[in-house]
Amino acid sequence: GLLKMDFLGLKTLTLIKDTVKIVKAKHDILLDPDSFPLDDEKTYALFQKGETVGVFQYESPGMQKHLKDLKPTVFEDLIAMNALYRPGPMDLIPTFVARKHGREEVIYPHPLVESVLSETYGIMVYQEQVMEIARQMAGYSLGGADLLRRAMGKKIQEAMDAERPKFLAGAASNGVDEKTAKATWDLLDKFANYGFNKSHAAAYAVVSYQTAWLKANHPVEFMAGVMNCDLHLTDKLAIYFDEVRKGLNLPYIPPCVNRSQARFDVAEGALVYGLGALKNVGVEAMGLITNGRGDRPFSTVFDFARRVDLKRVGKRPLEMLARAGAFDQLDRNRHRVFDSLDDLVAYSAAVHEQRNSSQVSLFGEAGEDLPEPRLSPVPNWLPAVQLAEEFKAIGFYLSGHPLDDYMSSLKRSGVITLDQLVEKAKDGPLVAKLAGIVAGRQERKSARGNRFAFVQLSDTTGAFEATMFSDTLETSREYLEVGSKIVLSVEATMEAEQLKLLCRSVQPMDGAVAQAGGAGLRIYLDTPLAIEPVATVLREAARATKLGAKGPISFCLLDDSLPGEVDMDLGQNFPVTPQIKGALKSLEGVLMVEDL
Repeated sequence: GLLKMDFLGLKTLTLIKDTVKIVKAKHDILLDPDSFPLDDEKTYALFQKGETVGVFQYESPGMQKHLKDLKPTVFEDLIAMNALYRPGPMDLIPTFVARKHGREEVIYPHPLVESVLSETYGIMVYQEQVMEIARQMAGYSLGGADLLRRAMGKKIQEAMDAERPKFLAGAASNGVDEKTAKATWDLLDKFANYGFNKSHAAAYAVVSYQTAWLKANHPVEFMAGVMNCDLHLTDKLAIYFDEVRKGLNLPYIPPCVNRSQARFDVAEGALVYGLGALKNVGVEAMGLITNGRGDRPFSTVFDFARRVDLKRVGKRPLEMLARAGAFDQLDRNRHRVFDSLDDLVAYSAAVHEQRNSSQVSLFGEAGEDLPEPRLSPVPNWLPAVQLAEEFKAIGFYLSGHPLDDYMSSLKRSGVITLDQLVEKAKDGPLVAKLAGIVAGRQERKSARGNRFAFVQLSDTTGAFEATMFSDTLETSREYLEVGSKIVLSVEATMEAEQLKLLCRSVQPMDGAVAQAGGAGLRIYLDTPLAIEPVATVLREAARATKLGAKGPISFCLLDDSLPGEVDMDLGQNFPVTPQIKGALKSLEGVLMVEDL
């Protein structure tokens, strides 16, 4: 006969290997996943809280909910959950949980099978249990029990029907009454629709436990490994980075030509964003940058151009680096760097061409004497534009959110954040106002021909999706373009610990903010030279904005040459909008702008 073998290629094994490698490099600790203790408290605490983003086989929202209910305490619980979380046996999970925690009595079909089903609280979960029940109750041989398992595994009803008389006769010879034997067989017959073998579930559970152990005990290194496995999948990176920031509250370093590697890494206990994870760049091209940097950080964009052959890197990847803020340590004006890339690439090409020609310069290394190009004299992008550019490169908002400047006004309008809504919805359904920036929209047609839509949005606390039926969709479609800022009135409910939103109305955010009334601003400056640019913005705003909220403006000047803070009140009200607040933040010398 032939031996048939199935080989599964699991990227999770690569994740484990990469995480072990990072831990060894950063802490000089050599981990052996096969030696991880199966009673680690931190690991079970992670499972009990459902904090399993990135954990193999256990990261779906439904699985997270069941883990919170089950609160696994032993490895066998994890094996059982792996086998039960499938169509069919999933219906048994509430019973399994209730019996584990003593809220429901554990009932066995017959005392003969108590030892077989005790680990799963009287519930048939594994094919191996069926084999043992057939042996204990009906006297099957090992071979006969395996034939029964095979019939169940392949769902061959004819073979199951042929086994029934044999099972009942064997049970009778063991002193089992006919009613109990038939009831037990009916359970076995039903089990055939969902049976899963324990050896398979246990093998998966081992890999899952190893990933959970790494996450619980080395979270930063684990998340670096997870994100390296999905380096070019932006949607997954957004989920994982949300876990880094909110779920685990881990420190992180944004993309930086001086600190990042081509892949995700760890430095001083913080996750370092990998340059190769940016859109439209390659890991190899980013390797040119890290190789050129070596052990000596770049000091300026010109130093960067001299030490890295930018022509080989390519203009498109360089644009993504500028958009993502990877040059911020060299020049905080991202717009200026972005606008100067052609000149920097040409300068870099000239330097490297001279260097490769083996010419000798009287002033030092070849190419060092070439004049540096003038950078484009453009002002930096406004915060909203900068975030939009960042989004193009990274695929999600990293350094801030487009709604940051709107939040105080939105709060006065009765708008709450996604995080606040989730907490409120746990107590029951409610109607609330949410704000968001549109990230996507998919329209569908119902069986009756009515159009409806799923709209993806995000606010400063996270991403969410709202459903819109035809009436709301028709009146709101013009506001639902990607990048639009809107305020939604929604009906919110929690289903299986997932927030469900039905949108009832939509309005443009600027309109909602205008209705909120005015508030003042306090502007912190680090130099008196910033006063005039700030005054110019305020004068222009007063001239251009005839309607809308106004509020008082005050300065706080922080300068080393002064004995302390100097406060100045302008003595009159000026227009105060999120756009004006953003324009003020973008000025050089402005440290911070806060609402009064």
